[in-house]
Amino acid sequence: MTQINVYLTFDGNCAEAMNFYKECLGGELMLNKVEGSPAEGECAEAKPGAIMHAELKKDNLLLMASDMLMQTELLRGNATALSLNCSSETEIRGYFDKLSAGASDIHPLKVEFWGALFGMFTDKFGVRWLLNFDQNTEH
Repeated sequence: MTQINVYLTFDGNCAEAMNFYKECLGGELMLNKVEGSPAEGECAEAKPGAIMHAELKKDNLLLMASDMLMQTELLRGNATALSLNCSSETEIRGYFDKLSAGASDIHPLKVEFWGALFGMFTDKFGVRWLLNFDQNTEH
């Protein structure tokens, strides 16, 4: 099955961000540092302790990330967001409460005109999240 997965880029705080997401979402986290890797020589511009590749896996969730390794400036845009479709009201409320700690631009959870419980925010790492629970499809 073909899939599109999320790959986030951070400016030296990938390990901190991914550990935060693990605390919020659960799952298994794998962090590979640039230091000591075969790519260390190619990533001379990377900050000390930089993460070359990280993966957070839980059930069907796969969130990947790294620190900036080749460029000097991380450019954040507003053209992307992570959309997390939840399977219960308890789940969406738990994720929203945890992930939105320290967040900005918070649109609180509420039942929207399309019938789903929905909320969004920009987390403390600058990542925009959209959380949705379609109450008609609770598992």
